[in-house]
Amino acid sequence: MAKKPYYITTAIAYTSGKPHIGNTYEIVLADSIARFKRMQGYDVRFQTGTDEHGQKIEINAGKAGITPKEFVDNVSGQIKNIWDLMNTSYDRFIRTTDKDHEIQVQKIFRKLHDQGDIYKGVYKGKYCTPCESFWTEAQLVNGKCPDCGRDVIDAEEEAYFFKLSKYADRLIDYINEHPDFIQPVSRKNEMMNNFLKPGLQDLCVSRSSFTWGIPVDFDPKHVIYVWIDALSNYITGLGYDVDGESGELFKKYWPADLHLIGKDIIRFHTIYWPIMLMALGLPLPKQVFGHPWLLVGEGKMSKSKGNVIYADDLVRYFGVDAVRYFVLHEMPFENDGSISWELMVERMNSDLANILGNLVNRTISMTNKYLGGVVSNPGVSEPVDEELKAAILAMPGKVDEKMDQLRVADAITEIFTLLRRCNKYVDETEPWKLGKDESKKDRLATVLYNLLEGIRFSAVALGAYLPDTSEKILDMIGTQNRDYLGLDHFGGLETGIKVAEKPQILFARMDYKELVEKIEADPAMQTPAAKEAEKETAEKEEEGIDLEAKPEILYDDFDRMQFQVGEILSCEEVPKSKKLLCSQVKVGSRVLQIVSGIKKYYSAEEMKGKKVMVLTNLKPAKLAGIKSEGMLLCAEDADGKLSLMVPEREMPSGAEIC
Repeated sequence: MAKKPYYITTAIAYTSGKPHIGNTYEIVLADSIARFKRMQGYDVRFQTGTDEHGQKIEINAGKAGITPKEFVDNVSGQIKNIWDLMNTSYDRFIRTTDKDHEIQVQKIFRKLHDQGDIYKGVYKGKYCTPCESFWTEAQLVNGKCPDCGRDVIDAEEEAYFFKLSKYADRLIDYINEHPDFIQPVSRKNEMMNNFLKPGLQDLCVSRSSFTWGIPVDFDPKHVIYVWIDALSNYITGLGYDVDGESGELFKKYWPADLHLIGKDIIRFHTIYWPIMLMALGLPLPKQVFGHPWLLVGEGKMSKSKGNVIYADDLVRYFGVDAVRYFVLHEMPFENDGSISWELMVERMNSDLANILGNLVNRTISMTNKYLGGVVSNPGVSEPVDEELKAAILAMPGKVDEKMDQLRVADAITEIFTLLRRCNKYVDETEPWKLGKDESKKDRLATVLYNLLEGIRFSAVALGAYLPDTSEKILDMIGTQNRDYLGLDHFGGLETGIKVAEKPQILFARMDYKELVEKIEADPAMQTPAAKEAEKETAEKEEEGIDLEAKPEILYDDFDRMQFQVGEILSCEEVPKSKKLLCSQVKVGSRVLQIVSGIKKYYSAEEMKGKKVMVLTNLKPAKLAGIKSEGMLLCAEDADGKLSLMVPEREMPSGAEIC
């Protein structure tokens, strides 16, 4: 039977500079999904690549004294090297300077023009060079670009425009009829409420003020603008041909099963791109997932802020799989995640070295010590075994369920839950005591078999996330049964095989202070990352904040306050207020309206979808004439800066905080 095709893409990385770990997160996330789908038996096509045209690149190349093509060749090479370093299993790395892509982009532009969907006009408005986006005055936030917050410039030039409004109603109907098309749901609500329902403006799709781009073949003073150029890579990379001569890959894999992108470009992929496809008469992708950002501290990584951490720097100290584990496991489904050198050390020690590495090491060591390294299963079972076996058998189904929802971090958690259960089983059965009693040898062999089988299940499942580590573990226990689909029964580990004579250390424990010393002494270390590590150390040594003590309270005083987890469904600025935001917060089955003085630190857009801590039984009050039915909990530093208190782990709306 032919395998079912599955096509997954990442956004193509912009070649303005070396990608940081936040950029790298996306390719690792996509790789884990692609590998998992292959493990499930799908015929996977995985595409990534680089976006290489535009004014910003033309400017950067001029500053470097080289041609734009030389500039993008260099940066695209850096990006590909990092994708390869992170052990990602893409099938094509497409570049928008590839000839086959450029030819089809010109054909697409001509087709849309000839059928009346693209027309020539004059653009006059505001332009953000870093984002390569045009804005109206009304769309600016405090006079700056609403996407990146940078300055915009006045722009006026002849341009071609794409009639988005012509297809808007059709797209709204499609989104309503396909509830899983845009994920998470908060991103769908954002697109519907902020862009589609208010009405779409026609989109500028050519530029005549710079030359680094694909020329419009019938009007060569214009270059085709980024949206038609970059977005169409998803079909040109499969051999799509406007003239009807598309290749077998396109026929097999389109429409895409998943476009995996950052939340900051969700609009382009769920509005511009679907409308382009509708105009071309092509089916839409099945799903677009806008993942959150990986932050350093509270801020998005930015070279201008000096808070950039690079993947190759992390790999130099932690190894590829440790970095893959961190970025996959520490990212929530909807909210932004955070990375730092210290957090990396914590996860290295607690999860990888202790829970995983120590379990594998001591199980193999005991098998060698007590059984000569030979795996056997005499079947001398006791009631304690049944709970472990149930956990082992349940794990793959739980992982499947989480991965179907693209909850990759939760899928990894299910595997580590099993590993924790295996560690508990060691403590319950105490193999070292059984090893001292010859009459208990068969019981000891059974215990170690159960542990090795639990490790086998875990290692096979980890193949999507920590591929090298998975192979190392399976090699050490000597098994050939490595098929994920074969994890449907207990006892697949072969008997009579031998484990490795000496288990290798999978992940070595680290000392954070020693790591910082190594970073500071390493001449190859990237300066921004070194600064970040130094900054963390300095912050750890700073004194905390001492507050004036309030009068003591009794537990009953605290118990009268009800704190719960809330999910912000929507948020708006309070008119004529410089401080207030008004949020609709779902708490269990209720929706509370809460007014908060946090506008200085959070935008209304940023609030949507956040899980927050809420005081829910506060007597309602009016702020700026608006009823407020609760309070969002925040922390405040010595400078008065606020940070919302959010759950460390994914928790349901309404969960009690106690």
